[in-house]
Amino acid sequence: MTHGKDFYAVLGVSDKATADEIKKQYRRLAKQHHPDSNKSDPKAAERFKVISEAYNVLGDAKQRKQYDEMRRLGAFGDFARRPGGGSTGGFRGGARPGARSATGTPPPGGRFDDFDVGGLGGLGDLFSSMFGGGAQRQKPSEPEKGQSIETTLEVPFRIAVIGGKVPIELEVNEECAVCGGSGAAKGAKLSECPECNGRGSISFGQGSFAVSRPCPMCLGKGVLPSERCATCSGQGALRSKKKVLITVPPGTDTDGKIRLKGQGGRGGRGGPPGDLVITFKVEPDKLFSRDGLDLIAEVPVNIAQATLGSKVTVTTLDEKKVTIAIPGGTPSGKRFRVRGQGIAREGKKGDLLLEVRIEAPQHLTAAAKEAMEQFAAKAGLKY
Repeated sequence: MTHGKDFYAVLGVSDKATADEIKKQYRRLAKQHHPDSNKSDPKAAERFKVISEAYNVLGDAKQRKQYDEMRRLGAFGDFARRPGGGSTGGFRGGARPGARSATGTPPPGGRFDDFDVGGLGGLGDLFSSMFGGGAQRQKPSEPEKGQSIETTLEVPFRIAVIGGKVPIELEVNEECAVCGGSGAAKGAKLSECPECNGRGSISFGQGSFAVSRPCPMCLGKGVLPSERCATCSGQGALRSKKKVLITVPPGTDTDGKIRLKGQGGRGGRGGPPGDLVITFKVEPDKLFSRDGLDLIAEVPVNIAQATLGSKVTVTTLDEKKVTIAIPGGTPSGKRFRVRGQGIAREGKKGDLLLEVRIEAPQHLTAAAKEAMEQFAAKAGLKY
């Protein structure tokens, strides 16, 4: 039990830590304190339970938000206060919070009505699910949905704008084909897990906060084999690589997301596969940038073109040729808009903005330099 302990302190992270930082720290601690790696240490299993309990809450965005709110309100100290200021005395006698008798009155020893959970952003539902919600927990023998995977995919700028396909290789948890996910060797006997009494999950409490997580001894199966499967070491699953061809929608921008149903890890015990959530990161392009649905490209011109005027032909992102007229006296940085040559998305299409950049010659012949000096003198230009 982690009664009185702070989940952030258990993992050794700040309450401002990002989800990635929390995951990285949990993996480090879980590897360090896993019972299989510390067979000579009888306390390793308990430490592993505490670490897993903390990550079960902080690793889930919704539960972390609720936990942070309860923590802010002092749920692990003097949290239980009546709206009028009096103490409720917490939960007593093991009664399920919020439960009532046939007469509509709270059961003896349980005064959940005294908690003003209605205004805590859904904490009432959280308490209901955590205290007394065990009957709704998935049974170990039921099918399990496969692992859902979230990953970031770097996409070339042009494919992100126009659309296309990009291959990606993922590591997923696949059910062990040898043992069928049971974790047991062929012919091994299965017995009820003594840690969770066959439930496949264990509940932990911290003050007035409790969570349920898969049993670390049987890995959520509810049973233990007399001999573990040699292929998966009793895990019931193996890490494998999976190649997926991702279709990038036209107009994709950095931080855009797509969800691919059934492209995650394979389900257990005949359950459906998980999903694949892709977050895109668009790589920069040498020639183009974007502003919403508008494309921006620089057009280099020389001094004569900018001063006297000229026509310039440029190639668009989709390899089309566009010619624009640059009036005489055009300054560097001036933009010209080409309608309808930008990014298309959801029935809308942006424009192409061509930005003039005047380039001065790096080397002049003696005759060219003399001509330039004469020009500057006649134009009254100082240099």
